[in-house]
Amino acid sequence: MTEVRGSREAVTETVRSPRGVRELVRPPRLREGDRVRLVAPCSPVPPARLAAAAEVVRSWGLRVEFGAHVRERHPRLPYLAGSDAARAADLQQAWCDPDVAAVFCVRGGDGAHRTLDLLDFDAMRRARPKALVGFSDITALHEALAVELGVATVHGPVVGTRYFVGDQVAQHELRTTLFAPEQRTVLTSPGAHALVPGRARGVTFGGNLSLLNDGLATPHSRLSADGGILLLEDVGEDVARIDRMLTHLLRTGWMDGVAGVALGTWTDCPPDLGVIADLMRDRLSPLGVPVLWGLEFGHCAAQLTVPLGVPAWIDAEDGSLELAVPGLE
Repeated sequence: MTEVRGSREAVTETVRSPRGVRELVRPPRLREGDRVRLVAPCSPVPPARLAAAAEVVRSWGLRVEFGAHVRERHPRLPYLAGSDAARAADLQQAWCDPDVAAVFCVRGGDGAHRTLDLLDFDAMRRARPKALVGFSDITALHEALAVELGVATVHGPVVGTRYFVGDQVAQHELRTTLFAPEQRTVLTSPGAHALVPGRARGVTFGGNLSLLNDGLATPHSRLSADGGILLLEDVGEDVARIDRMLTHLLRTGWMDGVAGVALGTWTDCPPDLGVIADLMRDRLSPLGVPVLWGLEFGHCAAQLTVPLGVPAWIDAEDGSLELAVPGLE
């Protein structure tokens, strides 16, 4: 750890390892008239929610297209939206289409990791960078695009769900990040506070704890959290399960060198948030880095949109995450 001084005093900066988290290429911001595509790389989306999501995105002045298989359901596994090959094809075609400016994932759920080995990353590297938007199971895609393409992505609402449809705050957060990212560089929430005090600089990455844990030591996954500001959130996991996953990441050495940790929401995670916070303090305090609790990204209403792959300051005592550059160019 080295001390650096500048506009923020007495801030620790972790020296980045080639194995760890690096600043990524930021995709262009959106403009009215851009074409965007809605895809379903995970679980199926209810038709009414898909239609409502498309209507909101159109109201932003964007031209909305649908992946060819976005309305499908797997013939034998109903928790998946179509076959693995179909879901992967929709994602790859959207990414590689030079006329598509952004890819919106319509739902999380399950199945993103099943598409990864079916993607042609060589072809995707030849395409121009564009924003990929989603969270929860989409964490697997955020990690893969960071590792394989070196492109920054957007941890934001999956648009075919209640986390977007009918949630005007979440819609505003996402729209502002995509169209005017310089207006969304300081991210905070009313109840955000320090579990472990301190300030540090690193590169934003992460998302859903379960997906990060499941992806450990698999292809297309990051080797280390070194140099990163790690975002963590989850839903429907009890404290013992969260403990096992977090302890696994710690014991493997994957967390060595992390610059700081920003904790989002822990929806329906029993027994209660107080116990979850105590667990986080117990497990993360020995790292000696800032740990921020209560930043409202994840499975919650009015969720924050957080760009991934950009340098940022975490200030646990101030309850904020401040991007050093806008999330999109």
